[in-house]
Amino acid sequence: MHPHVKVIDCTIRDGGLCNNWDFTEDFVADVYRSLSAAHVDYMEIGYKNSLALVKRDDYGPWHFLDEALVEKVTTPRANIKVSALVDIGRTDEHDILPRAESRIDMIRVACYVRDVDRAVGLATKFHDLGYETSVNIMAVSTAKESDLNGALEELNESPVDIVYVVDSFGSLVPDDVKYLIDKYHHYVHTKKLGIHTHNNMQLAFSNTLLAMNAGIEYLDSSIYGMGRAAGNCPTELLLAYLGSSSYDIVPILDVLARRFVPLREQIEWGYTIPYMLTGAFNEHPRIAMAARGGDEKDNYVGFYETMTSVETHQHHM
Repeated sequence: MHPHVKVIDCTIRDGGLCNNWDFTEDFVADVYRSLSAAHVDYMEIGYKNSLALVKRDDYGPWHFLDEALVEKVTTPRANIKVSALVDIGRTDEHDILPRAESRIDMIRVACYVRDVDRAVGLATKFHDLGYETSVNIMAVSTAKESDLNGALEELNESPVDIVYVVDSFGSLVPDDVKYLIDKYHHYVHTKKLGIHTHNNMQLAFSNTLLAMNAGIEYLDSSIYGMGRAAGNCPTELLLAYLGSSSYDIVPILDVLARRFVPLREQIEWGYTIPYMLTGAFNEHPRIAMAARGGDEKDNYVGFYETMTSVETHQHHM
């Protein structure tokens, strides 16, 4: 039905933001096997950050992805590809092996619009090592139009394979997504496009479908929606829509019931009112994450008043 589509499951990478990437190897191997059995196209298994630049004390092992760790939980030449994400300033390109020596197939570079030139430099190095590459411009809902247009023109001239529309704050409504997709198609016409959505306003799935129907090829999702704050487009929902001719939802339902239902009792993610409000006001969810960890996590009126006070609220148009 949608032969051009590729699903990238980000459960361990984006979901790791909920538990500091402190998954057991057994958990990650189980997710890998389940995604592979479901015929999902890619599994994003974590961040490829450098220990020299990021302190290990603060994060679990899937924040650093050394090759030995990846080999423990994956199978060579399986029917699913493995992806890793890097942040500008947190990775040392000298830590990256050539793709022929690695289980990782794709490296995605996350950056803000101001750092696109640095992202292109990194992605070019990964491209030269044989990896599939993407650049994911974060917080695109707060970028100035002229800055974004210039960044997209630069990406169009680069060797990067895929350019992502990223709804970091879960603040984009379908009209916004359509506007951005049209812009990306115009400026980045030599590249494939992807979308990464967050579910602050319950729009992650519908925005992903809109993108797919507008010709976007790479769709990010996560099992049970597990991801930072309000989480992502749920993998199981996306596979149910895409249908059994492309994907098998049963292994996802199985691992979801065994692994993610119990985990959801210990760690919170998904739609809540504070996350909805940060999405509605186009603000970073950190303020809502702090509120959810405090003594008054369900004082929604108080949170709304904090969000709308002059001191804390700077609404980005």
